[in-house]
Amino acid sequence: MRVGSGFDVHAFGPGDGVMLGGVRVPHTRGVVAHSDGDVLLHALVDALLGAAGLGDIGQHFPDTDPQWKGADSARFLTTTLQLLAGQGQRVVNVDLTLLAQAPRIARWRDQIRGSIAAKLALPEAAVNLKATTTEHLGFIGRAEGIAALATVLIEAR
Repeated sequence: MRVGSGFDVHAFGPGDGVMLGGVRVPHTRGVVAHSDGDVLLHALVDALLGAAGLGDIGQHFPDTDPQWKGADSARFLTTTLQLLAGQGQRVVNVDLTLLAQAPRIARWRDQIRGSIAAKLALPEAAVNLKATTTEHLGFIGRAEGIAALATVLIEAR
């Protein structure tokens, strides 16, 4: 058994929604990112790579590589899962925390959990999603951006 943790953050910019766990959530802003800027999937990928001892998201999917411009972050996750499988590893469970003053995700929580569980081929009970604000403190509290934390457990098959 191995544990990994991941973190991602993106500033808000022009747009009318954000991608969270592969689900488009309407919002008054979008995010500034090279790919689709899905902070939940980016933190998850980083956590999985860390648990497997495979570096980080920037090494595998650099924002300097044009092939990732506007990319669906699910591609990052699929590739990462293939890397883990190649090492004989599988995901046991994930625990995700979204840090945002807005958008509020209560309405989309189950859909996001289901989306991530399907991508990981896990039961929804193995995917936990929490959300919190920063009580109007810092860049998140000023609604300048959004962040996510991920903790994962993987094991040998």
